[in-house]
Amino acid sequence: MEVSHDLSFIPLIQNASVLVQLVMGLLLLVSLMSWWYIFLKMFTVRLAVKQSKVFEEEFWNNSDLNQLYREVAAAHQDAGSMGRIFAAGFAEFIKLKKKQGVDNSAVLEGTRRAMRATYQREMDNLEAHLSFLASVGSVSPYVGLFGTVWGIMNAFRSLSNVGQATLAHVAPGIAEALIATAMGLFAAIPAVVAYNRYAHDVGRLSSRFESFMEEFSNVLQRQP
Repeated sequence: MEVSHDLSFIPLIQNASVLVQLVMGLLLLVSLMSWWYIFLKMFTVRLAVKQSKVFEEEFWNNSDLNQLYREVAAAHQDAGSMGRIFAAGFAEFIKLKKKQGVDNSAVLEGTRRAMRATYQREMDNLEAHLSFLASVGSVSPYVGLFGTVWGIMNAFRSLSNVGQATLAHVAPGIAEALIATAMGLFAAIPAVVAYNRYAHDVGRLSSRFESFMEEFSNVLQRQP
């Protein structure tokens, strides 16, 4: 590590030890990836909420479930998660109804299983990358701290070659090391905030889907 009196940001990074530079590079890469997933989840969750709201309005305003099923089957991806849950349940309901010797309880149980399987797939898609954001939020500060500790160790080791240690000798090395901690926090804080926000939103969607499945099961139970 070179001792430099230039405390501006770029020279401090350039003069840091190779290991500290690698830590900073890793944190920068992780931060960029987390921001990509943050924006990706933002659009995904907003779209899921919007599609669920539109489908619920169509479901409760449309008394013809067969027509609604055809519309959802034609739209598929544009139908949203709730629409696909409905389509999976209604398709299984119609298939079991056509079978001879299947009582109503078995029909409803099969319908619920079909909806539950689709629900789980939809939740897996909505929860994708949330674990990455959680890992970035919890691990990044420690990675930055590791770079800081290593940098401070090098800063003090360099003082062994100096006859009289002054603040001018030790300040650049410590500043270089502390940048790693700052970058760790820069990567962690947005990831933690985004994870908490999207985990909450996905949890609300999950409750909304489960409520719909129960309501839809009650509607099918009243079908002749």
